[in-house]
Amino acid sequence: MFTMFSTPVIMLPGLLAAFFLTIVFLNIFKDKLPHDQGRAFAVDGALSKGKARGAGIIFVLVFVVVDLLFNTITVERSIYLADILLCMLTGYFDDASDKPWNEYLKGFLDFLIAVIIAITYLTYNGNTYHWSLFTDFTFDIPYWLYGVLIVILVWVSINVTNCSDGVDGLSATLTVITLGSFYFLNRLDNGVGESNYSIMLFIIVLVAYLWYNATPSTILMGDAGSRAMGAMIAISALLCGHALLFIPFAIVLIFDGGLGLVKIAVTRFLKIPILKNVRCPLHDQARKVNNWSNTQVCYRFAIIQIVVSVSFVWLYVFG
Repeated sequence: MFTMFSTPVIMLPGLLAAFFLTIVFLNIFKDKLPHDQGRAFAVDGALSKGKARGAGIIFVLVFVVVDLLFNTITVERSIYLADILLCMLTGYFDDASDKPWNEYLKGFLDFLIAVIIAITYLTYNGNTYHWSLFTDFTFDIPYWLYGVLIVILVWVSINVTNCSDGVDGLSATLTVITLGSFYFLNRLDNGVGESNYSIMLFIIVLVAYLWYNATPSTILMGDAGSRAMGAMIAISALLCGHALLFIPFAIVLIFDGGLGLVKIAVTRFLKIPILKNVRCPLHDQARKVNNWSNTQVCYRFAIIQIVVSVSFVWLYVFG
């Protein structure tokens, strides 16, 4: 429940503050951010060279500060905010580094953050899972198994979102749709609550970021933004009580960023060449092979996600 200070009169200024502070700070500090070096291996990677990169540090900090000021503060929520900050900081230091961090190091840091989130969630919410799609039933999952599943969810969410960042406006737009889907579902179940307000704040700062990141972009979020977005998606899925709906609600992110992870893992560790004729992430396949423009990629991927999300929300409500 919200405190007496968390009334709509207070909440609305919080949303407006999140939007305008993000707009203003991105404009003020964009020249202070690291600059993209261009990626030779990515389609049109050279076009990003010289652009301000690492904007995630700005919109994530705005989100955290506004959430703390205008939302109810609890130990659980504070830990989640700290985890999102950690994801942002590890990404930002990688963005600012002359030499990219080792991918195994980043994967291990993601694992540690996922473990913290899993322990926190199970401590405050227990191991009972309520399934209400098609049929309504509740069951208990052994703590160790639930913890493993949460770690997988968080790790996958961080990395597929990170890998999907490569087209102007794409990953932020998809994240807005995914978080919006969880917001709407949670609104149906629980009305207005602390988790929903946090989700809306994150959506608002992403919309403000898209002001600069729409094609042709002038600012890039970098790993600082994409990794934090992935953590926020996973946390939202958990707190909404519908972690399994991460799959349909983030299906485009999963395929776009996830296929590349699968391709690399299977080829590197099992020595099995797969998807040899498919460029990964899939947005590079769409641009290089299908000759889609950046705008077409963003719109068409977003349309697919909207259709899938709306379909599953409809099933949840009327199924």
